Amino acid sequence: MRRFDRLERILQLDPDRDCEEIYRLLAECEFPWDITKALEFALFRTYAVPSIGRLLDRTGEFTHAAQKRYDDTVLILFEIFHWGTESDRGRQALEQLNAIHGRFRISNEDYVYTLSTFVVTPVRWIGQFGWRKLHPREVRALTNTMRRLGEGMKLSGIPETYADFERFFDDYEREHFTFDAGGRRVADATLELFGAWYPSLLSPAVARAARFLMEPHLLTAFGFPQVAGVGRKAAEAALKVRAGLVRMGPARPDSRPVAPDPLSYPDGYEIADLGPDSFHRYQAKRRAKQACPVAT
Repeated sequence: MRRFDRLERILQLDPDRDCEEIYRLLAECEFPWDITKALEFALFRTYAVPSIGRLLDRTGEFTHAAQKRYDDTVLILFEIFHWGTESDRGRQALEQLNAIHGRFRISNEDYVYTLSTFVVTPVRWIGQFGWRKLHPREVRALTNTMRRLGEGMKLSGIPETYADFERFFDDYEREHFTFDAGGRRVADATLELFGAWYPSLLSPAVARAARFLMEPHLLTAFGFPQVAGVGRKAAEAALKVRAGLVRMGPARPDSRPVAPDPLSYPDGYEIADLGPDSFHRYQAKRRAKQACPVAT
């Protein structure tokens, strides 16, 4: 397969009807590393919204079981996007996602903002650091895929187009980003997790390097010091060098799509296994209560 053959194939698909197939090709074959990193940063930046960061801090999942929390999120999203929202497995993953979130009072606006990060962050990341630019039809397909996710989550007021998502994203951050101690604790725990994936000598450097890729308003919201311009330029240059090397290399064959390799589930998993331990305890109590006979 030549480097641009898959793009030609994608452009033969319909970005409305075939949006999930296009997104799967982008996420698993064309830009697997870029989209993974972009979505990591997408979720990370939601902690700068106090209502989100405070809730995540209160659950304690990020401080006590950060790797499992990360793996559960990655796996549920993978199941939805890989199989599609209309497949049995995709619907099961959506139901699991909704059940996990259903225990908490989360505003529709915070949900839509989180959804917007899944749209805007990957597009901007690939535009800056990808081995090629996204075609407008690919951007439309990605947008439509995330709209289907939002519909499966029963959200209202979902933006219609990428431009609408981008406007909502920027406005929401401008209005809501501010420092919160809980959000900062979740951010610190997540950066520590990012560093833990590398040898111990490199861990602190990885956590610091991640801050070089954060915008000034995001750093301010977390109470992180602003980074030196030379450090930011060095980090961006390194990613652009990587993009150039990927562009010169062979295309990933369809037979080798990228899939998660979760550390928390070395022996495999079922969708029903996913989610924090507190969620499974909650579900067990509900089932026990429903099974208990009621005296008459």
